[in-house]
Amino acid sequence: MMDTLRLLGAITALEPRAKQKENTDRAAVEVPVDAFYSLMGRLKSDPQLAFDMLYTHTAVDWSAKGEGPGEFELVYQLYSMTHGHYLLVSTRIPRDNPVAPTVSPIWKIAEWQEREVYDMFGVLYENHRDLRRLFLEDGWNGFPLRKDYKDEFMLERPE
Repeated sequence: MMDTLRLLGAITALEPRAKQKENTDRAAVEVPVDAFYSLMGRLKSDPQLAFDMLYTHTAVDWSAKGEGPGEFELVYQLYSMTHGHYLLVSTRIPRDNPVAPTVSPIWKIAEWQEREVYDMFGVLYENHRDLRRLFLEDGWNGFPLRKDYKDEFMLERPE
């Protein structure tokens, strides 16, 4: 298993714009969306890294209670079964145009995880082969994990 500093060094060698995220309990980087797909592919294919498992994927709505444009942070937790190391990779996309590349050609399980993020946040994944709702009905209005989501049965959010 590679220590965190060597792991982060190997990643920034692959993508110099990858920035280390502070205050995390494991190696974590943020990368611009235009470099995201390429880096993710190299994280899996590089033998010294070999991130062969997309452990989980989610999103964070960084808008202030849905006010203003804000942005989504897409967060991916990777694991190397070969080397036993973890990595968090994130990228940010504008909330008013939530489009990101799919990583499903790299990790097949992403098809399901991206469908969940689409269902809950409305993130559109370019070239996803089956992007549709996963948990909610097809006619559902809105995306429940967005900070500005409201429906008639919802309790008031505390300040």
